Amino acid sequence: MVWKWWWMLTVTAIGVVAWGVPSEQQRLVTRIAFGSCANQSAPQPIWNAIISFDPQVFIWLGDNIYGDIRRPFKLFGKERTIGPWKNAPRFVPSTEQEMKSRYEKAKSNPGYSRLQENTKVIGTWDDHDYGLNDAGKEFSGKITNQRLLLDFLDEPENSPRRKQDGVYASYKLGPMGRQIKVILLDTRYHRDPLRSDGTILGRSQWEWLEKELNDSPTAVTIIGSSIQVISNLSATTGPLFYMESWGRFPKERDRLFKLIADSKRDGVFFISGDVHFGEITRYDCATGYPLYDVTSSGITQAVEKVVPPPLHFFVRFLAWLTPNTMRVMDQNCRYRSCTYGMSNFGAVEIDWDATPVTLKIQVRDINGNPVTGVTTSLSELQARNSTSSTTKKAREHHRHCSLESTLPWIVRYRLAILAYCAVATFVLALIGVIWASILACRRCARKRKCD
Repeated sequence: MVWKWWWMLTVTAIGVVAWGVPSEQQRLVTRIAFGSCANQSAPQPIWNAIISFDPQVFIWLGDNIYGDIRRPFKLFGKERTIGPWKNAPRFVPSTEQEMKSRYEKAKSNPGYSRLQENTKVIGTWDDHDYGLNDAGKEFSGKITNQRLLLDFLDEPENSPRRKQDGVYASYKLGPMGRQIKVILLDTRYHRDPLRSDGTILGRSQWEWLEKELNDSPTAVTIIGSSIQVISNLSATTGPLFYMESWGRFPKERDRLFKLIADSKRDGVFFISGDVHFGEITRYDCATGYPLYDVTSSGITQAVEKVVPPPLHFFVRFLAWLTPNTMRVMDQNCRYRSCTYGMSNFGAVEIDWDATPVTLKIQVRDINGNPVTGVTTSLSELQARNSTSSTTKKAREHHRHCSLESTLPWIVRYRLAILAYCAVATFVLALIGVIWASILACRRCARKRKCD
């Protein structure tokens, strides 16, 4: 008889524990951090700020290591890596063992190790951890490197990600009613060549994404892309240089926007990396509510780090001069350009107890201080039925509906015009100095003859 009582007490205790302690998926998530572009051989002090933010989830957005080999600039010689006469690639792939060694070094970083103790880590990849700079579906090492990335992320051996072509995945976090869905895209494995306006995701991933977006609704949906989705900066920096983005594949981006609009999913926004600076962009003419893209890049790699400190103001001036009509420009920015070119990470905070629920998305610096950010409510990120006439009206009146590719050419190419004018001025000044030197030498020669 006694053993029956003990059995009942044991079963009751187990039931109380099972129902009283929420599972990992049921725990309320209020803080998410994300980042990209972390050179495993460089110091990474920013982990201290990320840990102080105390995120429940951290999302890698690519270039989690720099696995390929960057060869030095060579203008002359047998192997020329730059110039119109280049005959050798600037980047070459590493061996499997070299990639594995780089991942081990990244994973053993003390700051990152401390983050992993209390934070769920998930992620996708970009080109340098994919295996080769700017590479797409043609890269032969992608199968091996997929396994190495998933090992780095501690992906279970029976995970579907280990059996599919590509590292795309989705996660549901938090309890019903306050649930967050994270969709991580793979913008490498199936991507067609640049300038092809082909596919980024490939057929199988598009089918998967459509199912994910039409799945049961969640309060918030975060779509992680290694390359920028909304920014069309590459349309305004050419022909000086071009950056990878969804803007380089306009048909694919239109398809993505349409898919989100057709799903009538609320609370969708993007997070991205790749470009070595932080910014927030916005598009108002896709879903009936603003679509934000929070870009955080990078953990170690940043544009202002490659120039001497006295020239930082010039980098910020060029960033301000770039006619990015999608960039969010307001008083919350540290600099006038509303970009940040030093080490940074992304931060998402959700106040579930506020009425309405408040969403704060920011880019933060190495000390954890915001450098740009947006605060909105989930009620403002709700899909609404919109006709073609209202969409057309929005396109006419909303700044964040004007794609850079539609700007007047003198505005769109003002960076290139400025650069060419600067070069022309320098060349003319150099010619003037040379000509003045020649005239001075001639005068000296004549004076000597006269003497």
